[in-house]
Amino acid sequence: MSPLRGMALKLSAVFLFVIMASLIKASADNVPPGEAVFFRSVFALPVILGWLALRRELSTGLRTRNPMGHLWRGMFGVSAMACGFAALGLLPLPEVTVLGYAAPILTVLFAAMLLGEKVRLVRMSAVFIGLVGVVIVMLPQLGNEEMGTAARWGVALVLASAALRALAHVHIRKLVQHETTSAVVFYFALSASCLSLLSAPFGWVMPDFQTASQLIGAGLIGGVAQILLTSSYRHAEAAFLAPFDYASILFALVIGYTIFDEIPTIHTIIGSVVIIGAGVLIIWRERQLGVKRGPARSNLTPHG
Repeated sequence: MSPLRGMALKLSAVFLFVIMASLIKASADNVPPGEAVFFRSVFALPVILGWLALRRELSTGLRTRNPMGHLWRGMFGVSAMACGFAALGLLPLPEVTVLGYAAPILTVLFAAMLLGEKVRLVRMSAVFIGLVGVVIVMLPQLGNEEMGTAARWGVALVLASAALRALAHVHIRKLVQHETTSAVVFYFALSASCLSLLSAPFGWVMPDFQTASQLIGAGLIGGVAQILLTSSYRHAEAAFLAPFDYASILFALVIGYTIFDEIPTIHTIIGSVVIIGAGVLIIWRERQLGVKRGPARSNLTPHG
């Protein structure tokens, strides 16, 4: 174990995921979300396959005992990605990033409903606090008629993305009981590439060189980020690494301001603090429970 190396890998992965989202946002006016999902997924595949080959885990990554489980995970994950990419075209990058952290909070609820996990006072309190943070971020859109329907659609899409990602994470919790991490990573990229093609009849366009470069870059960077994320858990415990996910909010604030001229509102800043507090409380409680029930499985971030 090398916690500092794990931390460096995790922060690098989080930073690259924000760069990936920025590239998707930059291309959002030129291509539909389904097409963006295809580029993001299909160009991540060679990166993932190359990584598995270098680690001599290619046969492990391609082996599965639950193909339907991967399909369901892919359906929820692709839908979440499409909603998130659509929201990037309607809302500032920091706002989409902050609201996306409703996913771990909703995962607690869905795990209780679908997997029968017990949710006691601490985690339920964290869920409530996190939802309060989400409402704070949403207040400008809910209370200002001048914000327009686009911003409201953006909020609805990013919350739908968070809910769908939470459902995907619940399916991953079931998958990792019998499937390797390599298989989960590979088959999501594969299923996302295939499922996103179903959106082709609904308005795909031929991107220009700049847009195509942004989309291909998003796919390659997303693949590298996924590898760095997975590798980070080989060097440090999931409970130690989990709080570093929230660095994406800081990265998004900086990139949103410098690249897209997006100035965060006071509601976004306050809501971020509340949501981060709720997330850290959930992480702390999960670590306590993990000590009681044995070594925890790898943490699953909002990016997968």
